[in-house]
Amino acid sequence: MNNKYTVNLKTVADQLKLKPIHLSKNYEEAVVTTSDVNRPAMQLTGFYNYFDPKRIQLIGMVETTYLETLTSEERLNVFEKFMQYDIAALVICHKCSIFPECVQMAEKFDRNLFYSDEDTSTFAASLIIMLTRALAKRIRTSGVLVEVYGEGLLITGDSGIGKSEAALELVKRGHRIIADDAVDIKCIDRETLIGSAPPAIQYYMEMRGIGVINVKDMYGVGAVKPETAIDMIVHLERWDDGKTYERLGLVNETETILGVTLPKLTVPVAPGRNIAIITEVAAMNNRQKKMGFNAAETLVEAIDAAVDRGEF
Repeated sequence: MNNKYTVNLKTVADQLKLKPIHLSKNYEEAVVTTSDVNRPAMQLTGFYNYFDPKRIQLIGMVETTYLETLTSEERLNVFEKFMQYDIAALVICHKCSIFPECVQMAEKFDRNLFYSDEDTSTFAASLIIMLTRALAKRIRTSGVLVEVYGEGLLITGDSGIGKSEAALELVKRGHRIIADDAVDIKCIDRETLIGSAPPAIQYYMEMRGIGVINVKDMYGVGAVKPETAIDMIVHLERWDDGKTYERLGLVNETETILGVTLPKLTVPVAPGRNIAIITEVAAMNNRQKKMGFNAAETLVEAIDAAVDRGEF
């Protein structure tokens, strides 16, 4: 997955606890641009017709077993040809041998070389997950992101509609806030969106008439969360007497963000309506639907059955 986003190689190495064998002169500035990884078994045998050096390269037991069949001079030639490419980094996994010829060529061509005790497949899985999240396509949108009963709700609506006030009431009712005003959304796979706050304003909320507050300092760490999956969109709009609003919940409204389709609930706002309670009910109802129970459909089926029996 090549895109415009990058992650520092040092961040990858630190997070995955890689042991450095040789670090290039530009190690601090080196970046990774793809979440794909490569095990260069074919390349070590001399086949380079399809090779992406921008991927992090992993050597495990298969590659090591092959390299052990070669003489020292043959290994030197193999690694010299391999290190001529501007590889993102090479990681030797599975407690495999660190061949001196590999280290020699890494130093000659100034390539980043690391070591990991982890099984190659386990390490590759952890690396791909980490890179996929770091390099995921993303957008920044206006809204408030809260977690209610384990459901991530993106609350949207016009400025001044009451999004922040509803979120603060939810915090007082024991739920958690992730972001206010601006929400950074990442698509980490075809079905999952992860939302967080821009670092500069994390845990801050703007309350008209009061000013800016820090939710973590005011309500404690239990009232906030760094990020959450987005399960549903709750859109607030001003009540329009001329508009017909859904009463049973049989119409399933959706909205697509970064290619992921989410259920959407439009909530009309009017004096006397408690948006926090409505949001709580929306979260619980969404959980029930995901578990296979739809109250509206069950009610309609019951009414239809009663009509058929002449009881309604």
